[in-house]
Amino acid sequence: MKRILVLTLFILYIGHTNLHAQVGSVFPDMEAETLTNEFVMLPKDIGGKYSLVGLAYSKQAEDFLKGWFEPIYNQFIYKNPNPGLFDFSFDVNTYFVPMFTGAKRPAYQKVMNKLKKTIDKRLQPNVLFYKGTLKEYKEALNFDGKNVPYFYVIDPEGKIVYSTWGKFTQRKMQEITDAVESAMSMD
Repeated sequence: MKRILVLTLFILYIGHTNLHAQVGSVFPDMEAETLTNEFVMLPKDIGGKYSLVGLAYSKQAEDFLKGWFEPIYNQFIYKNPNPGLFDFSFDVNTYFVPMFTGAKRPAYQKVMNKLKKTIDKRLQPNVLFYKGTLKEYKEALNFDGKNVPYFYVIDPEGKIVYSTWGKFTQRKMQEITDAVESAMSMD
């Protein structure tokens, strides 16, 4: 009985951290719009760099996604103008993508206009909006809960090298950082 409990907990832990996306598979094509009304095609337009993409397709997931903004900004986006000896800067594309699917599609423009006015200017280049269907992303990325955000580390060729989901925790942030460092060190 003890062995079954340990095995079950291990499987749940593994599933929680990395089994949601098909690690090694290519991130599905997604056309998204920036807050400056330019279109970006993921993963095609990642410019040969590693990328971190956060997706949310419900209001609650978007609220949780906002909890990741500052830690991800500090870790992957901010470039210290006066770096010290031990400062390390990542050269990683970072995108936060609210997904407007189904009945939420009509709210797309209204929410985009609101965010243009309210979101921190430093984050605006990193916010993309997707409007369309959800089915192909749920299947390709193994979404199983609509009320949480999903995060994917994508290599320069568009392959998923790591995924996680849920509310921000320091442990998850460290796992993402470790995945990016590990993947970049293999190049």
